Formats: sequence, C-alpha cells, structure tokens
Amino acid sequence: MDGIICVLGLLTLVLEGIWSQGVYAPPTVRIAHSGHACNVEEERFSERVYTIREGETLELSCLVTGHPRPQIRWTKTAGSVSDRFQDSSVFNETLHISKIQRHQGGRYYCKAENGLGSPAIKSIRVDVYYLDEPVVTVHQSIGEAKEQFYYERTVFLRCVANSNPPVRYSWHRGRDVLSQGSDKGVEIYEPFFTQLQGETKILKLKNLRPKDYANYSCIASVRNICGIADRKVIFRLTNKTAPASIKLLVEDPIVVNPGQTVSLVCIPTGGEPAPLLSWTSSSGSLPEKSVLKDGTLTLPAVTSADAGAYSCIATNNVGNPAKKTTTIIVRALKNGRFWITPDPYHNDDNIQIGREVKISCQVEATPPEELQFSWLKNGRALRSSERMVITHTDPDISPGNTHLDIIDLKFTDFGTYTCVAALRGGGIAEISIDVNISSTTVPPTLTVPRGKSPLVVREGETVELECLVSGKPKPIILWSRSDKEAPMPDGSMQTESLDGVLRILNVSREMSGSYRCQTSQYNGFNVKPREAEVQLIVQYPPAVEPVFLEVRQGLSRSVSLLCRVLRAHPSRVLRFEWRLGSRLLHAGHFDSRDDTEYSVRSLTREAYGEYTCDIINEAGPGRCTFLLTGKAFAPEFYYDTYSPLWQNRPRVYGYKLQWTQMNPGAVDRIMAYRLGIRQTGQQRWWEQEIPVEGNIQKGELITHNLTELIRPEAYVVRLTPITRFGEGDSTTRIITYSAPTNPHLREFVCSFEEEPVCLFTQDKNDDFDWTRHSAATRDTKYTPNTGPSGDRSGARQGFYMYIETSRPRKEGDTARLLSPVFNVAPKNPYSITSPPAYCFSFYYHMYGKHIGSLNAFVKQKGQSTSDAGPVWSLSGNQGDRWRQAKISIHPVSSFQVIFEGIRGPGIEGDIAIDDVTLEEGECPDPPSNPIRGASAHTASSIWPLSVTLFFTVFVHQR
Repeated sequence: MDGIICVLGLLTLVLEGIWSQGVYAPPTVRIAHSGHACNVEEERFSERVYTIREGETLELSCLVTGHPRPQIRWTKTAGSVSDRFQDSSVFNETLHISKIQRHQGGRYYCKAENGLGSPAIKSIRVDVYYLDEPVVTVHQSIGEAKEQFYYERTVFLRCVANSNPPVRYSWHRGRDVLSQGSDKGVEIYEPFFTQLQGETKILKLKNLRPKDYANYSCIASVRNICGIADRKVIFRLTNKTAPASIKLLVEDPIVVNPGQTVSLVCIPTGGEPAPLLSWTSSSGSLPEKSVLKDGTLTLPAVTSADAGAYSCIATNNVGNPAKKTTTIIVRALKNGRFWITPDPYHNDDNIQIGREVKISCQVEATPPEELQFSWLKNGRALRSSERMVITHTDPDISPGNTHLDIIDLKFTDFGTYTCVAALRGGGIAEISIDVNISSTTVPPTLTVPRGKSPLVVREGETVELECLVSGKPKPIILWSRSDKEAPMPDGSMQTESLDGVLRILNVSREMSGSYRCQTSQYNGFNVKPREAEVQLIVQYPPAVEPVFLEVRQGLSRSVSLLCRVLRAHPSRVLRFEWRLGSRLLHAGHFDSRDDTEYSVRSLTREAYGEYTCDIINEAGPGRCTFLLTGKAFAPEFYYDTYSPLWQNRPRVYGYKLQWTQMNPGAVDRIMAYRLGIRQTGQQRWWEQEIPVEGNIQKGELITHNLTELIRPEAYVVRLTPITRFGEGDSTTRIITYSAPTNPHLREFVCSFEEEPVCLFTQDKNDDFDWTRHSAATRDTKYTPNTGPSGDRSGARQGFYMYIETSRPRKEGDTARLLSPVFNVAPKNPYSITSPPAYCFSFYYHMYGKHIGSLNAFVKQKGQSTSDAGPVWSLSGNQGDRWRQAKISIHPVSSFQVIFEGIRGPGIEGDIAIDDVTLEEGECPDPPSNPIRGASAHTASSIWPLSVTLFFTVFVHQR
C-alpha cells in the first residue's frame, strides 16, 4: 500500500507541474527561405547554405513556436570588413534584402526568446554568387623591349574576373580554342600565387609569330550556376600593341594663392590600345568641386584643403599603368605667436635695465621657403646691429621663427616692437605681432579669487571657474583636469581661455573634481608656467529606485511600496514624503536606513492611483513613482494553435482563437472578456462579451471560435479582460486568411468547385495529369460512352476531377493527384493518446469498356508512394453512376492522400472523382471496399500503460 501512495504522490506532483506550466513553453525556431534562392543545402553537419545570385531578393522567415509569443531578432556575422549589418539588428519575423550585394553574404542568425528557458537560435549561411566582367592584361618578358611587341618576344595574356564560386577560363584565338598542347607556340598555365583566388589561367605566347597577331577571347564561366551566364572579353594583339605613356603639361609643384583656379593637363603620348586617363588624390578622393574632362582636372577656387599630390594614371591593360604626379601648394600664413625671454644668464624672470632680453616671433607659412620676417620699432624699420641682433631659423623648417636679441637693455630701448611675417611675391595678407617692452612689462602671476574655490553648484546649473592673471602682456590661460586622464567637459584634454574664465553649461555630477589653470608660454613670458587649482563640487538630488513601477493588486488585498536611495550628494538625506496624487500620506526623516516603505492593509477603490515618494536633500528631491491599479494584465494570444482556420463554405471561413491570461492571480477574478473584431482598413468594431466561469489558472488555454469571417478578408481582433475593478489591458492581433496548408480535418471537404482545387497538386513524376472539368463544358466528341454526365450531385455545371484517356495516352499510363499535407494531432494537444483515426471518403465514377484502375494511397512522412501501398483499389467498368468509398485510416505522422488513375486498353476509360472528405473518427458502416485497412496502428501512448500498471499493482496488493 505504501508503494501505491508513493506512486500517487509522484503522479500528483507531475500533474501539478504540468498544470502550473499550462501551454507556456520556451521558444523553438526554424528558418524558412523564399525569395530568389537558386539552391538551398539543408542540414549538413549543422550547416545550411542558401545560395543566391547578386541583385536578387533575399527573404528569410524565422518560424517560431512557444508561448508567450517569442520576440524575434535577426543578426549577422560579417561577410567582409566592409559589411556593417552586424552593427544593427532586424526585429521582424522576415528578413528581406532587395538587390542583395556580395558583401551582404555571411551567416545570418535568428534568435527567439520569450523569457522561458534559453533563447532558441538557428542560423543559415547566405552565399552570394556573382561573376564580374573579365579583364585581360598583357605583359612582355622582364628585361625585354617595353615599347612595342616585336617578333621573337614572349608575351603573357592574363585573364582575371572576380567571382563566386571560383571561375573557369577558356582561351580562343579567333574562332579556334586554345588548350595546352594544341599549339607548340602556346602555353597555358596557372601561376602559384593566384591559386587561392580560383582557377586563373595565363596564356603564354612564346616567340611571337605572325599568326599570333590576332583577336584573343577569354571566356569566364561559373558553369551557369544560379543562371549566371558566361562573360567574354576580346583583346586584339597587333605589332603596334604597346603600354600606355603620358605627359603632364604642368609644373611640379604648382604654387597658387587661395581662390585661384588650377587646371592639371594630362595627355597620352603612346599606347595601343588607346589608354584611359584618370586622376587620383593623395587625400583619397578628389574634391567634390573638381571637374574632369578629357584627361584635364580642373579645381576652381582652391583652398588650403585642396592642397596635396594629384596623380594622372593611364591604363590600357598592356604592361603596368603609367603614372605621373604633381603637387599643389596653396600659399598661406597662419597661427602667429610671440614670447618674451628674460636674460637667460641670470636667474630672474623680470626684465631689467643693463641685461639681455629676447623677443621671439613664430608663424606657420606655406610654402615655408617663401616666408620672410621684418622688424619695426615704434613703426620704423629695425635693422640688425651689435645691440639689436635679428636672427631667423632655417626657411625650410615650419613653423618659421625670428628672434630679436636686445643686448644691454637701456631706457631708450623701451617701445613697441612689431614682427611682420609675409610671403615673397605677395598675394597673401601679412601677419603683424606687436610686443611692448617697458618698465611695466612683467611676468604673469596667477591666483584664484577669494571664495571661488571650492565652488558648490547644483546639477544642471551653469558655473564659471575663474583664475585671475596679472602681468604685461597677459598670456593665454590653459585649463585642464588635475586628473590628467580625465577629459574636459567639452571632451578635449585642454581648453584655452583669453580672460582666465572657464564656463561650463548644464554641469553634471561627472564634472566634479579639481581643475588646473596655467599660463601659456605663448603671447607672454617664456618662463616657468604659473599654475592654480579650482575645486568644483556638484550637488545632485538623490538617485532612487524604482523611478517608476506599476503594481497590480486586487481589491481588499494588502500591498507594500518600497523606495530606496542609491546615491546622493550631499549623502546626508534630510526627509521623505509619501503622497497619493497631491494628498500627503506620510512624511519623516531618515535614520540609518537607505529606504522607506508605505503599506496599505486592505485596498479599496479609493486607494488606487499614483503614489509618489520624494526623498529630499539640499539639492532637491529624487522621486519614486508607483502606479497602483486593479486592472487585469493583457491576455496572451496563442499562435501555435493546430490548424486554426477552417472553411465550410466557399466565401466564409472560421478561426479558432486561443489565448492565455497573463498573471491571472495578480488581481481579482476575471469574469469575462470583451471581444472586438473589425475588418482591416475599416473603423467599425463589432463587440461581444465572452463569460468566464470559475478561476483561470496560469497557462490555461482558453478557446473561442470566430465564425462567418468573409474570405479573403483580414481582421483585427481585440481582447480585453474584465474584473470587478473594470476593464484590464487589451491586446490585439491580426487574423489573415490563407488557404490552409494543413487543413482542419474535422471540416475538410473538397468538391473541386474552385481553383486551386483545395490545394491538391499534380505529381511531377507520373505520365499525365488529372483534369478539372464540368459536364457542361466537357467536349465528348472523341470519347462517347465514358465519363460522368454531371458532378456527384448530378449538376452539369458542377466540377470534378477526371483522367482523359484519349490519345496520346497509352495503356498503363498513370496520373497521380496529391492532397495537401495533413498534420496529425490529438484532440487535446497536452495529453498523450493513441494515434487518431480518420474517415477518408470520396465518390468515384468508372464508366466505359476500357476502364483501367483507380487506386487511393495514404503516404505518411518519410514514405514513398510505393512504400505506402494502396488503401483502396478498384478496376474495370462500374457502370454510369457515382459510388462512394470510405476507408478508416490511422496515421501516426503527417500524411497525404493520393489518387492514382491508370489508363486501360482504350479511349473509353475516363475515371472521375468528387467530394473528397476527411473526418475525425472511424468511418460509420463503411461501404465494402476492395482493400480494407490503412496505416499501421501503432500504440504510442504510455498513459494507458501507466493506468493498467497502477490497477495491476492495486489488485495484486489486495
């Protein structure tokens, strides 16, 4: 008895686990392909390869199961360095790429996740096939004549074409095919250094002969894979064939002023065939404003950005390309600076009478050799002398420098010294720099104003950091972070300031810290830099969690809301305030804890609403927001319904709508659902309420059949749960009509009245096809005394399927008609039962003295027709009337039914079928059939065995 109790206890746990899970299931995924694939290799060592021609449309569908509905994401690993698909993702079931390019090849991943278990991932490799135009290049032997191809010279013709898959080449001279050994003067070989690029063939013409001057054709082929046609290029080899040569009709370098127009003229001086000319720039691309015509490159209104090297390249695929380069130099003066250096022989930063002082001036010049300096004192020219020594740096070095050394400084030397920088030839504005030397010329000092450090500001404000600089002249102030690795607020490592003020807009907490100001050596004294520091403290209100949280709870239940402090500055929190709307509920001061909690013991309607908790310090409040509601969560539509669509009448279809309820126990019991439905493109909703009895369990599948839907319209369905609180969250989905690929067996009836004949298809491996016809339109001129005079109902306008046995058909020819694939599923998809039974029935008409045979097969997944064997067969004349056949079948996997008609010995042997049906359950009183039975009835359920075992043990114990 103890053993029975253990078994029952284990069984109870298993059932409870199944019940709590319900239809919730982790995702599964597979990739389906459509679009313009030319080949798809299915699973092969977990590798799937989708081959497509460049320029066609790639379409991959990610087919998923799982509940709740999984989220789908497409990603890709790079097929080349230029590919950027992996930087983004496509959140859609279908990945669609129009006019796919070669760089878009690679491995594509479909990832599906719904929060249950691990994400499901499948991948497929996309191989893009292409074939570019081949290019023939011609070369002579190294060290031989390079101008022309004379007699007794060896010539190499190389053909190259970019392709995927690897290309094959063939050579022709005129109309003759060239192959290895076909001509002693011709050699065809594959160089070792191109083997990784495919089958590259080089044609070697040894010791040119008169007949070698001819038209040579290179044909590149990928064997018509993906329908890619061969490509052909022709090269004419003559005694005038020569590599390209060119000449530039410009100086090198070209020195111009900004705003001028520059024309670079390149002309060919030789080459057969005539070479093609192109221009390139050292910057990588030509300026957008450039104009290229007949080998002449024109640059209007040049600027310093246009400066650089420009190359003319001539190619005619003979020898190496010819290249000539010139450089454009745009004249300019910029970045003038100065500095004052006190007597270097005395340890003193001040200027003093009787000692030396040096004034230095620096300018960046283009071209540097044109730079020239001059000095003025109080507006008059100054020449170098024993006490006023003027020196210049090497003119080829940029930036250029000039120095004025004043020896033994006197009062009479006080004044304004001007450094003037100019370019020889003019055309560019001069740069003048004034430097005042007087008794008031003193080195700088740097201080932080009182009360300006530390600076305390609130986040989001504007702050000014200030360093006072004195001295004459006043140098530029450089600001940086004291932490040398930290950037400035604008992202740079250093910021210049002319007035010593650093202004920061919208200051953030990350900007807290020490800032260093220091004097620049430019535009001031060339002495040790003066430095100072400013401390910035940014206060910000408390950062809290949760910032926003929706809480759902039923009436009369309790609820607790918790708000926590993450960080704040100052870290000392002052107080907290709980509110419902604008009404203050509770306030207080913080102790050592970093959170505060508010509880409601029994919820009433008035207790629902938006709760806020403000945690406040000197910088302001941080706020937690809670939306407390009794609304039910949204339903979750179930997308894995087995055969949800059925069709009873030609223009009407039905749909089995299924869903589960998200977190049904979170709020009050759901009493009903409001169902809304409308046709897509219309505004009017039709609504009804679906009552719910009892409590809904988590994962429980709810079903409602939608009927009288008009084919082929699509519908928007909206579902809203209703509790005593009111309406909950709605969810919507779209239902579209599509002829069912796995029809609903309880409803499947096919009378062949409409195309496409209930998805029946013709077998491609038989001798001829079944024909859809009606007696009203059928031509009986050549086949009297055979075939039906109407469909199964007797209507001459009704349609049926038949085999036409007139010539050219001969005895023994077969025609097979294949049904769509039907899935096998138990009535309850969450329990295990024995294989289901179906009643397969149809009407047949076999009238005529030459009637052959009619066979019916049930072909299951993985079977061939010959393996399946007929489940029904009949031969010979059965009279001019319709008869019905019924067969009970028991498939254990997805299956098709197949009708096979076999022609008899003559033309009076038409066989017809009509009203094919498949219904669940055994056939009631089936007619006598020539062959009875169907697929093997294999027990696949362990549940009956478990029950039998239980009762066996129970009886034995007693």
